This record gives sequence, C-alpha cells and structure tokens, in this order.
Amino acid sequence: MLVIAASIYVLQKLTIVLPLVVNNYLNDLLCMPLVLGALTFIVRKLKNDPRFKLPFGFIFILSSYYAVFFEYYLPKTNIRYTSDWLDVSLYFIGGMLFYFYQRIRYKKNAKTKAYQIIRRVD
Repeated sequence: MLVIAASIYVLQKLTIVLPLVVNNYLNDLLCMPLVLGALTFIVRKLKNDPRFKLPFGFIFILSSYYAVFFEYYLPKTNIRYTSDWLDVSLYFIGGMLFYFYQRIRYKKNAKTKAYQIIRRVD
C-alpha cells in the first residue's frame, strides 16, 4: 500500500495524468490503513507484544480526527485543500478495512499458534 500511495504522489508531482478515481480518491482510502498499520507496528515494538491490536474506538477516533482535520479545518485555513464528503467516507472505509484485516489476521495467527502448540505436544 505504501508503494502505491508513494507512486501516486510522485506521478502527481510529475504532473502525469492519472484516472480521476486514482488521482482524487485512492490515497484517501489508503491513508488510514497505512497510518494505523504504522502505529500498530510501533506499539508492538515498544510493548514487545506481537499480538497487540488497535481497538475499534481508537480506529474510529483517529479516522474522525483525519476527516475533521483534512476535510473541515484545512480547507478553511489553506486554499490548497478542498473539502469533499467522499474523502470523509473513504477515511472511515479505510479504517474499517484495517480493523477487519487486523481481526482476520489475529484469528489466523491464533489458529496457527494453537496448531504449533498441539504439534509440539504430540
């Protein structure tokens, strides 16, 4: 995801024409999974807990903060930014995608660990 987001950013800086959906919305969708993934990685390292998961409330609050900051506050203070309700929904969709991915990954890892423990006992 980071490579995709960085590629879009570089292509935009090089003024290469991208499809409208990619140019205007894909990075907003990828924003929350990237930020939340980085935060999860940092907390796991600091706490030395490879099973740490971000709670739903935290994901919701951070998505809300990004939506308000980038779609309400910044457009009022800087002409470079524009307010778009679709961007707001994409922040929340990205946050929910991260939440469900995190849950699925945690369950999959838990099953793998249980299987490894059972094999060691046998």
